[in-house]
This record gives sequence, C-alpha cells and structure tokens, in this order.
Amino acid sequence: MSTLTKFLMIGALIAVSACTNAGRFGKGDGYGSGSGASGAIVPGSANDPSSTAYFNQTIGDRVHFLIDQSSLTPEAQQILNGQADWLSRNGDYVAVIEGHADEQGTREYNLALGARRANAAREYLISRGVAPNRLKTVSYGKERPIEICSNEACYAKNRRAVTVLAAGLTS
Repeated sequence: MSTLTKFLMIGALIAVSACTNAGRFGKGDGYGSGSGASGAIVPGSANDPSSTAYFNQTIGDRVHFLIDQSSLTPEAQQILNGQADWLSRNGDYVAVIEGHADEQGTREYNLALGARRANAAREYLISRGVAPNRLKTVSYGKERPIEICSNEACYAKNRRAVTVLAAGLTS
C-alpha cells in the first residue's frame, strides 16, 4: 500500500468513527424532548410542568372569541381552567392578560373590545381561585395582529386574549 492510500484510509476511518447516532436528537436524550438521558425533566423546558414553556405550549396561553364578543366560549373556559390550575400550583408568577381584536371596526371600538376580552379572562381566572393582585390587563385592540389580511381565517386568530407570565409576585 502506498503512503497516500494509507492516509486516505486513516482519514476515512476517522471520519466514520466521528459519526454519531443519527437519532441522537430523538426522545429521551435531552435535546428538544425536554428530558435528560435518564428521563429526568429538564428545568425550564416544555416538559417541565412548572415552566412558562409548558404553560404556553401544553396549557395554552390564549383564548379566542367570536365576532364582536367578549363572552367566553366553552373551549376558552376549558383553557382558562387549565391556566387557573397552573397559576394555583405556581404562585411565584404574575400574569398580564392582553386583549386583542381583529382589524374590523374603529381603533377606539377595538381597544374597548380588547379590554372587555382581557377582563372576561381575568374575571374567570379570579372565579377559579387566582388572586386578583396576580392578574393585570391591557388592551391592544387591533394594534398587534397575529395575521394581517382581510378574511375570516385571519380575523379569527386576532380575536383573542393572551396570558403573558412573569416571574416574581409584586403588589
């Protein structure tokens, strides 16, 4: 064997040996699955029931409303029940509930509608045992749309109340 062939074979051997398991980012390894190699929960991940990522992805951070409505649908109540339970178990968080509207109507009308939606979510959470001093509201009306277009599919996504968490209970 020539020296060049030996170097090429050694290089190929090193390259192949450097390869790792193609499934290394799959379940149970701590990369993207939210759990460590031993199946332990990674703090702060979407698999950690006390994390904001878990709240946002598993519980749900938003509820949607019907056209020109601020009353809660049964689906919205179900999501808010989960939020109330999570907030009860995680007392070191406060929340700001953002009220939003679609682009239809005037700015003033949509600010008022967003406020009613945020307050409806807040009052429901309070009725489920969340302390009022942990919940604030703000209305953005139609100023912060998720989707920008003029059809019902977009409007439906923009008619919402979003619960935004922050650590640290303040008065």
